[in-house]
Amino acid sequence: MRGFAFKREWIHGWLLLLPALVFLFAFTHIPAVATLLNSFFSTPRGKRSAKFIGLDNYERMLNDPVFWKVLANNLWFALGTIPVSVALAIVMALWVNEKLAGRSFVRMAYFTPTVLPLIAVANIWLFFYTPGFGLFDQITGFVFGWPATNYLGDPDTALNAIMVVTVWKEAGFFMIFYLAALQAIPVSLKEAAEIEGAGRWTIFWRITFPLLMPTTLFVCVNAVINSFRLVDHIFILTDGGPDNASALLLFYIYEVAFRFWETAYGATLTVALLVLLSLLAIGQFFFFDRKVHYK
Repeated sequence: MRGFAFKREWIHGWLLLLPALVFLFAFTHIPAVATLLNSFFSTPRGKRSAKFIGLDNYERMLNDPVFWKVLANNLWFALGTIPVSVALAIVMALWVNEKLAGRSFVRMAYFTPTVLPLIAVANIWLFFYTPGFGLFDQITGFVFGWPATNYLGDPDTALNAIMVVTVWKEAGFFMIFYLAALQAIPVSLKEAAEIEGAGRWTIFWRITFPLLMPTTLFVCVNAVINSFRLVDHIFILTDGGPDNASALLLFYIYEVAFRFWETAYGATLTVALLVLLSLLAIGQFFFFDRKVHYK
């Protein structure tokens, strides 16, 4: 009877997991395997079916100058947005965790950009960046007398302009995780350090920040993924231009697969993106392994 009860509980457990497993395989694992297989075939067109071409798509990718350009853009984009977003999130979380007037309003103000639709955010910033009439040109022209600047039309500033939008939107999202982590730290640790004469800077680096490392690992992994899956802002603000100066890897995949209808080559680029994200995620876990301590 005990074995039968155990078996029934085992079946019930798998039945409870079944809906989630179906969705996980249907929308994650099966598409990933299908993408990998499609990368070894040509793109079907009309009555011409797909043919097995081996590694030709990967050879094309390695010889594609646009691929290397958007990859370099994406690496620079990640390098510029992730540290700034995480640092701002920590600073904002530390501030709104203190007792200050209007703390709830400040928290809401920080988190508001996160809940706004990506298209709406892009359109708001499109107005900010509009040459001559945008908010930035109005301020710089009135205060400093500077001429109108086309931030989104200049190859030297287009990608940096999108990076500013990304930091503005993501810092508040990461702040929520840090705020929750700060509230989970026992107050007694800070009080004991203050009794020993430790200053606020010492308390942060010796107590608060080490205890925030699990949250930092989680936030960094999500930040890396977010930095490689941005499409909406680019689509509205620059459409990848000028001359692919602001195009990122996922936007290039979108162009190849859905504008040029090179689905097989798009699958190849997607495989490269998945491999890159996997390596970055694994690297982060190894990098933070000795620094992350779970209670």
